[in-house]
Order: sequence, then structure tokens, then C-alpha cells
Amino acid sequence: MDVMPLLLLVAGSAAVAALARRTPVPAPLLLVAAGLVASYVPGVPDYTLDPHIVLPLVLPPLLHTAALESSYLDLRANVRPVAMLSVGYVLFATLAVGLLAHLAIPDLPLTAALVLGAVVAPPDAVAATAIARRLGLPGRITTILQGESLVNDATAITAYKVALAAAVGAGATWAGGAGEFAVASLGGIGVGLVLMVPLHWLRRRLRASPLLENTLSLLIPFVAYAAAEQIGASGVLAVVVVALYLGHRSWQVDFETRLQEAAVWRMVSFLLESAVFALIGLQLPVVLRGLGEFSGAQAARYAGLVFAAVVVARFVWVFPATYLPRLSARVREREPDVTVAAPLVVGWAGMRGVVSLAIAFSIPATVPGGGPFPARNLVLFLTFTTVIATLVVQGLTLPPLIRALKLPGRDARAQTLAEAQAQNEASRAAEERLDALLTDDRNTLPGPLEDRLRTVMERRRNAVWERLGTVNEVTGESADETYRRLAGEMIDTERRVFVRLRDTRRIDDEMLRTLLRRLDLEEAAAYREERG
Repeated sequence: MDVMPLLLLVAGSAAVAALARRTPVPAPLLLVAAGLVASYVPGVPDYTLDPHIVLPLVLPPLLHTAALESSYLDLRANVRPVAMLSVGYVLFATLAVGLLAHLAIPDLPLTAALVLGAVVAPPDAVAATAIARRLGLPGRITTILQGESLVNDATAITAYKVALAAAVGAGATWAGGAGEFAVASLGGIGVGLVLMVPLHWLRRRLRASPLLENTLSLLIPFVAYAAAEQIGASGVLAVVVVALYLGHRSWQVDFETRLQEAAVWRMVSFLLESAVFALIGLQLPVVLRGLGEFSGAQAARYAGLVFAAVVVARFVWVFPATYLPRLSARVREREPDVTVAAPLVVGWAGMRGVVSLAIAFSIPATVPGGGPFPARNLVLFLTFTTVIATLVVQGLTLPPLIRALKLPGRDARAQTLAEAQAQNEASRAAEERLDALLTDDRNTLPGPLEDRLRTVMERRRNAVWERLGTVNEVTGESADETYRRLAGEMIDTERRVFVRLRDTRRIDDEMLRTLLRRLDLEEAAAYREERG
């Protein structure tokens, strides 16, 4: 097996993603563009997107990471709009795009057109999360987009299976499709509910071994996905349910495990996201090779038609789904007032991604009778152009649209104030607990050590308030920022001394690693506190 193409893909996409951080262009767009250019560079290997790799091996960890970083409480508070988009919109888009494509494209059977509709229906979890995170959208809009992108793949994959069965003559019916959707969704949720508690219990029992805990953490999305798919349920929903539960309960896991886990999943997510968007661009030669029966003008016209249908269908669904439920007084009481800007942004933030392409590539080349699948190459091409068009057109215009609408971002001062109040309450409780513990003779401490506990506690209490205070006139830093900078300088000085002692053989390498790890943990804690 030649591993060089894989190494080139990972290294090249990581380099482009790192470069994107120095430009105003979102990383997904730059990666897709780099993939398109690289696909025609002589010597670059052919990268064919294999659905048997993407769906079971790439999709689960990406969904797991996105769900871990989501808020279960926020999603529960917005379950109605999330469900309307992740289920209702995907089914509506499948039918609307499919019917329009069938009417507008000669010789495209309705069943094949519905397959196309299901394939391009779901906005991409990776694209939505990456764009929303960078733009700093209001919290509720970000929650709705993330929630939609976590669940909609399950709806789209089920709709695709039903449409595909009809296209290959397997006798699919509306009742059968509804039954399959119910089995897939309820089964996926059920598998997630069954697995989440035992997996969390096992993680807590491995408290003494962070390496084993993180090994289990890496396996969890694949286990959940495979277990659900094995019984014909939705692996996507199983992964999301398990990850939401684990993320909500992450505070119960050992601190060392949390530090390692955050770093591991950040790296995995970065590498997979980068490779996935580069792979999208690299599919161009593969897609164009099978398009010989259509002229360039025809193919471009059909591509523009499908892209327009995808965009219009989302707005046709989003605005009524936003305002019609608000005719109910109960909905108005539970949900905040909505301005026209919110559905406008949600409607335009419908970027498609690798899941659509992976599903399209899984379309069989032939039907059971031996004949070719109707218009398979055209469906592949239209999926590819829709993914590219949504990423480029919507991805590039979304930031100026948000700026033009003047959507209020998160209030940094209000968030800092809430953080300070929470820390003050926690510190007061910790102080009372310390006083209670010190009344027990078993907990007697020398005065300096007791003072140190109180000083550290007071430091945590004051740190957030100091961010709201005055700044240094010379450096522009708050007192808290100056403290962290000086603490970093001190840690760096200690680290250099430890290395010098090792180099002069006054301590050995094992002791050096122990001492450096202690400093690293302290520095990591300060870094995480600074990043919030």
C-alpha cells in the first residue's frame, strides 16, 4: 500500500488550513480552492472519495467533536427550530429540488431526481461549525445551525436510501419510507441512550489511567456509529446522542484526562476538517471524466438551476418555519422575539459539504437488472457543483451579509461579568468548605500552606474582575493579563534552569520530564483560563 498520497493530502491540507488563519478567507473555502487547483497539477495522485471510508470512518469523529462542543441545554431550549430544519427542511428540500430537477432536466427520471434531492439536502456540520465559529454569530443562531447540522445527515441518508430503492426498482413506498425513517431515527437515538451511560461509567472507572480514557474516547464515536448501523439504525444519531451526554458530563472526568482529550480531539478535528475540504476540491477530475454525454453549456445550465433550487428552497422553508409557529402564544413565551435578520442568516448559511459528495459517490453504477443507474454521472456532477457553489458563494458572502445586518454578537463585557459572578459564588463556597475542613485535626496544615490555599483561591476570585478593570497605560494590558505574562516568564525561566541542570548531569532525563510536566500543567491551566 502506497501511503505517500495520504501523507501528501494530510500535510498539504494542514499547511493550507494554517495559511488560512493569516488571511480573511475562511479555511474551508481556501482548502476547496487549493484542492481544485491541485487536482490539475501534474503528478498529484487521483483522490477518489470513497463513501465506505468517509461515512463510517470520517463522519463519526467529526460529528462527535461538534457534539462535544455543543450545549445540550441550549439545544434542548431550541429543539423546535432545530427539528424543523434538521428533519422538516431536509425532507422538503429532497422533494422540492428533486421535482424541479425532474421537470427541468430532460431524461432525468423522477426517482433519480429524488436521489439527487436527498443527496444535496443536508447542510454540512463541518462547514456550518467552522463558519459560525469564525463569524461570532449570536448564540441562538449558532446553536440552531450546529444543532441542524448534527442531525440532518441522518434524515438525508434515510431519504437517500428510500429514493435509491425506488430508483433501482426495489418497490419503495411512502409508507415503507416513513417506516424506515422511524426505525432509523428512533433506533439511532435508542442505541445512543443505551450506550451513553455505560460508556461514561467506564470512563470514570478508568480515572487512574488518562491514556486508557483517551483511547476509549477515540473509539467511542466509531463504536456508537457501528453499533447503530449494525441493526439498521442511524449511526449519526447514535454518535450525536452519546457525544452530547459525554460533553454535558465531562466535568465528572479526571482533570488530566480532560486536558489530554481536548488536545487530542482538537488535533483530530483539525486534520480531518482540513483533509475533508481539500478532498472536495480534488474530486473535480473524477466528476468531469464521466460527463461526456453532456455539453459544457448544458452541464453549467443544469448546475446553476440546481444551485438556485437549493438556495430558494431553504428560504421558502426557513421563513414560514420561523414565523408561523409564533402564531402560538406558547411558542412566543418560550422563544425570544425574532427579527428578519435571523431567518435571513439561517437561510443563507446552508453550505453543503463532504457528506453530500460521499452519499453521491455511493450511488451504484448499475441497477439489479444489470443496466446503468439512470443519469448517475450527472447526479455526481450536480452534487459536486452544488457543494462548491454553496461553499464559495454563500461562504464568501455570509460575513458581509452579517455585517450589513448588524447582528449583535456576544456581549464580551456581559459574559465577563457573568463569569466573575459565577467565580465569586464558587470561591465563596470553596472558602466555606476549606474552613470546615480545617476544623478537623486530620487536616491541620502549617500556616504558610494554609495561606497559600487561600491566596490561590483569592487569585481565582479576583482574576475575572480584573479583566473588567483598568488597563496599564504603557502596555494596554489589564492587571490580570500582566499577571499571566509575568507568570509565563517565570515558568519559562524555571524550564530553562531544569534543562541546564539536565545538561550538566545534575538531574537525569526522567526527573526532567517530571518537572517539566508539572510546569506544563500549570501553564496549560493558565492558558485555558485565559482562553475561557
